[in-house]
Amino acid sequence: MLVKYPTFAETRSRFGWDVPQAYNIGVDICDKHADSTPQKLAIIDVAADGQSVDYSFGALRDMSNQLANALTQICDRGDRIAVLLPQCVETAVAHIAITKMGCIALPLFTLFGPDALHHRLKDAGARVVITNADGAKVLAALNLTLPALNQVLCIDGAQHGAVDYRNLCATQPTTFNPAQTDADDPAVLIYTSGTTGAPKGALHAHRVLLGHLPGVEMSHDFFPQPGDKIWTPADWAWIGGLLDVLMPALHHGVPVVACRFTKFTAKAAFDLIRKCGIRNAFLPPTALKLMRLDTPTNPVPMRSVASGGETLGKELIAWGHDVFGTTINEFYGQTECNMIVSSCAALAPAEPGVMGFGVPGHVVEVIDDDNRAFCTVDEEGSIAVRAPDPVMFLGYWNNPEATQEKFVTVDGHDWLLTGDKGCKTPSGRIRFIGRDDDIISSGGYRIGPAEIEDCLLTHPAVQLAGVVGKPDPVRGTIVAAYIQLAAGHAPSDRLANDIAAHVKTRLAAYEFPRVVRFIKDMPMTTTSKIIRANLRARAENEAPDEQ
Repeated sequence: MLVKYPTFAETRSRFGWDVPQAYNIGVDICDKHADSTPQKLAIIDVAADGQSVDYSFGALRDMSNQLANALTQICDRGDRIAVLLPQCVETAVAHIAITKMGCIALPLFTLFGPDALHHRLKDAGARVVITNADGAKVLAALNLTLPALNQVLCIDGAQHGAVDYRNLCATQPTTFNPAQTDADDPAVLIYTSGTTGAPKGALHAHRVLLGHLPGVEMSHDFFPQPGDKIWTPADWAWIGGLLDVLMPALHHGVPVVACRFTKFTAKAAFDLIRKCGIRNAFLPPTALKLMRLDTPTNPVPMRSVASGGETLGKELIAWGHDVFGTTINEFYGQTECNMIVSSCAALAPAEPGVMGFGVPGHVVEVIDDDNRAFCTVDEEGSIAVRAPDPVMFLGYWNNPEATQEKFVTVDGHDWLLTGDKGCKTPSGRIRFIGRDDDIISSGGYRIGPAEIEDCLLTHPAVQLAGVVGKPDPVRGTIVAAYIQLAAGHAPSDRLANDIAAHVKTRLAAYEFPRVVRFIKDMPMTTTSKIIRANLRARAENEAPDEQ
């Protein structure tokens, strides 16, 4: 646990990792509390209608043990078990059970379309999916093309060929002997988008949770403090919701509010914070911008607010101080190596536009373009993290070549390249400059253009498609698609809407192009690769009213 000293330098120098050889996430975030204080509050599950149910650590232990006993009959250690659920108690129970079994959890976003789900489930070789009625309906059409998938469990009862989750668990004992896992054993497989090819699975070990803790504690001004209660609108299917909020909070015995809004609105968010007495929140920049557009008359006091995914400006930080009564702390990371940079108002005033310091325990540097030396102050280079590191991924699932490409050797050490450009400031902080690839950061999501372009090409009117990010005042960036039409098709608003909907229904709602432009000639290299830099320049130069 991170201990506060008078300065950041002293706080960093006095920090040391304590990663035991034997370690299990499920035991850590559930059983250790249930064994000592079973009635301690763990999760407040808030339904769409506002009704809430409280769950203790003792209840989580019993529920996860029943699920683990049921799954053990159809799964072996190391099997991948997918969790296709929104924020709810069953999501937490599933992750606890899966990791206690020594299996690998595969979190999946509920807004994924059939193509996105099919790729992840097939690539991971998932044996079981735990989902709800909506998920079971989508999976029913995919089951025959997923030979490794043995069973689908539905928390809403037996439907669409799925087994009744509750009936299956009800017959199982509430005791279970957790698998003896090492800290380096695989535990979680999270898919992340890239600029080329399909999304890759970042495989994490059990130690990934311990690796997250200093960054979480720092970004929440030395979390936990007495009375803390945390929430995020970020889905628990992403590393930001799962390992920045849910698991670290349960590790510390801090109650987590689970809430699945039908649609995120500023009013709903402010109302939830007030009603549940939430004191801590991870709010992505897009959520903050939407909340700023509907600022409440009276302040909504909180102890800590953290944000990551985009750099916050001076005005947004000032607004947060007025509304929440605290400084919004920025943090930075990626699925492969998360929570490695953070600001901390409890240690040093924020520098607007600057992400923060390298978190204690993580060695973060900026490396020159030749990958040979460290950059000097204010010199642009590649943000990199020294290996090994407890929060760093084990590698990409079944893709050693892509794993190897993430690392370089500098000064006798291996360094993971984040793929982002930055520089060191005179204060020792890291300033984010931009991505050195084509990843689109929109509304807190990292979106790979390749997957969207592949989906666009399945539309009968599309001959060629190039996807880039277009500046947007609310989301930071929105997805823009530039389309060269196939013969026999003419540009129209109706066709543009149809093409956008084609992506929205097949991939995910956040990935569909909010801007569709028809062009006569796609900018291409001599080797037939789309020149996205040309498209980005075009998107940036278009007038805002063309959106």
